[in-house]
Amino acid sequence: MDSMIAAAARLLAMGDLLGALKRVALREDPPALALRGIVMAQMGDFERAKVLLKMAARAFGPREAVARARCVVAEAEIALVSRDLAWPPKALAAARGTLEAHGDRLNAAHARHLEVRRLLLIGQLDEAQTLLAGSDAAALPPPLRAAHELAQAGIAIRRLHTAVARATLLRAREAAARTGIPGLMAEVETVANALARPAGRLIARGTERMLLLEEVEALLASGVVVVDACRYMVRNGAATVPLTTRPVLFTLARTLAEAWPGDAPRAALIAAAFRGKEADESYRARLRVEIGRLRSEIQPLADIKATKDGFALVPRDGREVVVLAPPVEEYYGEVLAFLADGEAWSSSALAIALGSSPRTVQRALDALAEAGKVHSFGRGPARRWTIPSLPGFPSTLLLPAPLPAG
Repeated sequence: MDSMIAAAARLLAMGDLLGALKRVALREDPPALALRGIVMAQMGDFERAKVLLKMAARAFGPREAVARARCVVAEAEIALVSRDLAWPPKALAAARGTLEAHGDRLNAAHARHLEVRRLLLIGQLDEAQTLLAGSDAAALPPPLRAAHELAQAGIAIRRLHTAVARATLLRAREAAARTGIPGLMAEVETVANALARPAGRLIARGTERMLLLEEVEALLASGVVVVDACRYMVRNGAATVPLTTRPVLFTLARTLAEAWPGDAPRAALIAAAFRGKEADESYRARLRVEIGRLRSEIQPLADIKATKDGFALVPRDGREVVVLAPPVEEYYGEVLAFLADGEAWSSSALAIALGSSPRTVQRALDALAEAGKVHSFGRGPARRWTIPSLPGFPSTLLLPAPLPAG
């Protein structure tokens, strides 16, 4: 590596993008192309960055496997930031393997962190934790140590382990401060601020109040019966009854829970579960069938008793019943929750992250766009979707289940 390339690399590591660019702006050799690509990516010009990195990867010779692998890692980071979740993850895993085999420990660790962040976006927490466990955080320099701790915090937040999240964020803040890189320090603060924003809404006995993440964690461990409208399940401690694929049953469970300790009238249950239909005899018969199915599903946690006017939820052992809902409820709120991260998403990436079909997600986006709640730019495969700033809108901390197919 010549002195100019080495100087540009040092400036890039320090966050001095313009200084790095000045040293390689007029050069067309592979290392300079790669550095320019990384600088362009950090400046937000992703399309130019991808072109430069592909040019660099092709220009490196067959014996320069490490250099080509570094270009692949840089491309993967651009794909992650631009929410191109269809970018082949196997290419990143192969590049990490090449870097590890050639002793490039730091770039291999960076590749590992990118893999973990992608797994977090699509909700594969166990896989993310396993992959992250293969990295020795203590041996990493401050920038990579901060990235490692941020990934740990992301897993802890999604699993509602707030004490672990706070501890890892403290370590991430310390590591980021040692780097002096403003963008990295801002990223840590953004994640830390999520713990101070509402993560859920408690509905109980006719009242509502917002909950922080640690309060949600305490609620789920408290022993009450929780109808969880964030993940579409009924739960009591470790016992859970998922109703993700049975929206009618979940709607009935929520309506009964909101009416507890009283009963929910038959007309209200029919209107909620069957899209506002009137309570005629056919829908009363269908309601009895669905209540029977719900009673069978939640039998370990609660019973459902018929009353003069409707049905009432009767929890086991005289426990309390509450509803845990997202802080803000919108139709297609799961799509809005992902877009609320401020990044521009493609519909295909949203489908991957939500575990839904592209057609279902596109219908949701079209409906939200018609209502003026999302905006798009670009055409065809380059089309991206964004959301106006919504103060206090829930992040992906408590993302619900996949969209129901319609």
